[in-house]
Amino acid sequence: MTDQRITTPSTPLPAARTGVLTPFEPGTRTLQAGFRIAPQFAPLPVETVFDKDVAMQLRDGTTIHVDVFRPATTTGTAPTPVPVILAWSPYGKAQGTSPSVMGVFGLVGLPNSTVSGLEKFEGADPAYWVEHGYAICNVDHRGIDQSEGDSVLWDRQDGRDAYDVIEWLAEQEWCDGKVGMSGTSYLAVSQWFAAAEQPPHLVAINPWEGVSDVYRDLVMRGGMPDTGFAQQLQDGSFFGKGQKEDILAEVEAYPLMTDLWEQKIPDFAKIAVPAYVVASYSNTLHTAGTFRAWHRMASTEKWLRIHNGQEWPDYYDQANVEDLRRFFDHFLKGVDNGWERTPTVRYSVLDLEGGDEVAVPADSFPPADATSTKYFLDARTRTLSTSAPSDAAEASYAVDANPDAVSFITRFDEETVLVGHPKAHLFVEARGADDMDLFVLVQKTDRWGTPLQAFTVPNQSAIAHDLTDHGATILRYKGSDGRLRVSARHLDETLTTDDVPAHTFDRVEKLAPGEIAEIEIDLLPVGLRFHAGEQLRFIVSSRNLLGTLMPAIREYVGANSGAHVVHTGGDHASYLQLPVRAAR
Repeated sequence: MTDQRITTPSTPLPAARTGVLTPFEPGTRTLQAGFRIAPQFAPLPVETVFDKDVAMQLRDGTTIHVDVFRPATTTGTAPTPVPVILAWSPYGKAQGTSPSVMGVFGLVGLPNSTVSGLEKFEGADPAYWVEHGYAICNVDHRGIDQSEGDSVLWDRQDGRDAYDVIEWLAEQEWCDGKVGMSGTSYLAVSQWFAAAEQPPHLVAINPWEGVSDVYRDLVMRGGMPDTGFAQQLQDGSFFGKGQKEDILAEVEAYPLMTDLWEQKIPDFAKIAVPAYVVASYSNTLHTAGTFRAWHRMASTEKWLRIHNGQEWPDYYDQANVEDLRRFFDHFLKGVDNGWERTPTVRYSVLDLEGGDEVAVPADSFPPADATSTKYFLDARTRTLSTSAPSDAAEASYAVDANPDAVSFITRFDEETVLVGHPKAHLFVEARGADDMDLFVLVQKTDRWGTPLQAFTVPNQSAIAHDLTDHGATILRYKGSDGRLRVSARHLDETLTTDDVPAHTFDRVEKLAPGEIAEIEIDLLPVGLRFHAGEQLRFIVSSRNLLGTLMPAIREYVGANSGAHVVHTGGDHASYLQLPVRAAR
């Protein structure tokens, strides 16, 4: 595997990524109650001990540095031992006050006063957690800023290094031996890898939306080399003194599934600690991976909450922080607070017209009362129906024409709720080409056919509209999407379920002239309500229907030519499978 890894020189933190506490100044200081790192941030509610730039050694001798914020309380002459929550990512541990992080808060519409600025980007805020008897550890992991070594991107090496840090933390005199992990995005992904290594003192984890398979979620979703966000991640982080992994070069060198990519999938069967997992339907980077990890992890004590917005406002929402504290209090402090009676699943149902339902309790996801229902495509009428058309027909488009898509519609006569995993089972043909990049979308429309969408963040300004008319999918939800390069259609029999197809991505199967390929495409999970008279539109296209994940990312253009044909009815009964919840 190491023979396949490709690296490129890293560089020091740029000005936009540096914060007030970025300068390397090892030592311990006490921050008084009321301390503000800068005027726009929240003050510390209690006296806090700040251990800055503490050195520790990983098992291979590499020295890295951590920051620790902990309560100032003592027992006799020693610090009172407390549990610690670890934040792990390649974003500099002092970036909470950096222009880039403040810009992200502005993008989603959060005031900087939401946090103290002492938190790691996307991590738990020391201002809250220290007040409630926890320490927070922010890490500059291998290869980041002043830490030694070469950095990797979402890899089992992260898990091994996190193991070492967790066990080191448990030995500190201020720690009671119990360690938890929390955070969103990269900080969520790192938890899958850390927990899979089974460090003895890791007691509980809280992954709040994150990929769980670098190949399938980040760089080759659907078998397409869509590396726009990977480039932003590689170029805009992993700053340090050594080398950093060149994920873009690796995609080019190893476009099929290899051991390199297998090392970037956590061993879910070894994740056994209690887990409070948070997901959404709307993050086109994180959603599939979060649900995949939730389903596959071996933990017998695991909870899933599916919210109705974007992860950053959700993570720092006061009610959600309190909810998370109940989880950590129960497992890290042994508090008998009834957490074990929390529903295994709490899901949302999006309305897209202001009537979202949240925290719907269930024992599983999909809930037991959701039934996978086939809606067959009819190319003659361009409709979807629960009855398969007896006659064969086809719908087609030229990939360089307008429109470069075909769609199929059904109208619901009564209120219908979808909760679970949609998938498309299609019979397709390429004319004038030997491959197809297909993009699909399930879209809700009102009774007059107008597409319905909803912002996922507090920022709903004119600029937010401009950014999200095409792209910036994390800010505005437009429906459940999926994609597949048809030559990558081979299914993985061990991972595929009836609801969620999974592809091996270990071979290329080009199309012969006239060949009709039978394919399955997984779409992002949904929780979506249709009122009587409203419609569902299913779109098949040669282009990315939603655009990029975030603004200013290079958009992937499908590798297509000729014409695409969707066959329906007869021996080629294409269908869209939807998880229909029983009427309540």
